[in-house]
Amino acid sequence: MNLAMSWEEWASHDAVGLAQRVRDGEVTPTELARQASAAVEKVNPTISAVVEVFSDAVDNPSRDGTNLDGPFAGVPFLMKDLGPTVKGRLQEFGSHFMRGNRPATDSWLTKQIRKAGLNVIGRTTTPEFGVCSSAENPAMYVTRNPWDPDYTSCGSSAGTAASLASGILPLSHGTDGGGSIRIPAAFTGNIGLKPSRGVFSIGPSLSDISGYVSTQGCLSRTVRDTATFIDACRGGAPGEFMPYWTPHEPYAALIKRDPSKLRIALSHEWGEYRAKPYLVGELERAGRFLESLGHTVEWALPTIDFREAFKAQTLCYITNFAQVIDGLLASRGLERPPVDQIEPINVQIWKTGKDISYAERYKMQATFNAVARSFGNFFEDWDVILTPITAAPTPRIGVSEYLTLSDNPDVWGWFENLWKFFSYTPLCNLAGIPGISLPMAQQENGLPFGIQAQAKLGNDGLLLQLAAQIERALGGRWNNGNRAPVHVTN
Repeated sequence: MNLAMSWEEWASHDAVGLAQRVRDGEVTPTELARQASAAVEKVNPTISAVVEVFSDAVDNPSRDGTNLDGPFAGVPFLMKDLGPTVKGRLQEFGSHFMRGNRPATDSWLTKQIRKAGLNVIGRTTTPEFGVCSSAENPAMYVTRNPWDPDYTSCGSSAGTAASLASGILPLSHGTDGGGSIRIPAAFTGNIGLKPSRGVFSIGPSLSDISGYVSTQGCLSRTVRDTATFIDACRGGAPGEFMPYWTPHEPYAALIKRDPSKLRIALSHEWGEYRAKPYLVGELERAGRFLESLGHTVEWALPTIDFREAFKAQTLCYITNFAQVIDGLLASRGLERPPVDQIEPINVQIWKTGKDISYAERYKMQATFNAVARSFGNFFEDWDVILTPITAAPTPRIGVSEYLTLSDNPDVWGWFENLWKFFSYTPLCNLAGIPGISLPMAQQENGLPFGIQAQAKLGNDGLLLQLAAQIERALGGRWNNGNRAPVHVTN
């Protein structure tokens, strides 16, 4: 196949840059889609990041209503196989049980994505129902990290993270219910923003009031791609339960200016959870770097009952996922999960959570409120808090204790084990505040590692401003300018 660009040229562009080339008449949306499809063929056999490519959307980018005059001008885009529905396309949630599921309509965010000019050409891998930390069921697929295929890319936006790191695309969809955008972004050298509650709609089937913790978003390789995606796709669907944030100016314009001098807190002591010493060192190095940019950086921590916060977060996950699974079972006239089609921890989640009372949920909501207020009070004195993205380095493929394939019979214990690792991201979801993972650190084995910045509710623009300042100071060279060994250019 004759491609419009060399692989080196392709990998040098972000989505905004590709869109500009379309507007300049140098390349067509069809040529971009064919190049992305060829990239999948080139690297996907090694990393198993893409479940399916929609060949008809590759050959005809406008067929599904993509607005080629939108800001992304037909740039190809991959949807995580979970979350927003795509009319007529398979959406299987990483699950044998959902094989053949084909939604009849586009969700609101999918419509916004098409309106923005992004051509949805396929879907990326996710663990079953997005529950665990890695898309790693050998009966389905095993998504590998392009920086070292012996390691996971983590998840649950596993395939999207690996697709970007391997050069398939510069920008694609993710979801985040406890770190599922930020953690895989961190371990694959990408940028991952979990936006505030009230930025992206999960309508019309769900609302923020029905899920509390999960939100939509993207992973990218440049700050301006994330900013432009939010500008183009944000906003509530008709009938939302809450107002949606409207910034004073587009983020794509805001990020061109450095933020004023910020008060930045550092912490790795998240209740009982502590990061490995080497990762604390990387956090300290990031803090010194931000000091060199003129910001005030000190150790500080919100006043939070972390034990109660994580207990409430766990209850939220167990009850949310139990009801999702119960609804799927009911739609097929089943009373119990078929154990040969639904993974063991998800069966245990269903058993544990399906009959939990509203009284327990009410206590959970009270804790959510207390934690959100504590973060709110903290951000009266501080602009940003910086943490490591996780307390431990990337797991190797096959570490089953973090997977929904685990045979752990204690769901509460399984989640507690997760929190010892994924310590710093979940409370961001609980409180609804924005958090961004930036690829400005490294693990001892050379794999990327993310530093997380969090800010007050609605202050997504400030996080992007700070990220853009860092990006400029690095000369655009995230990950020290290195690329993953499994990459389209190799």
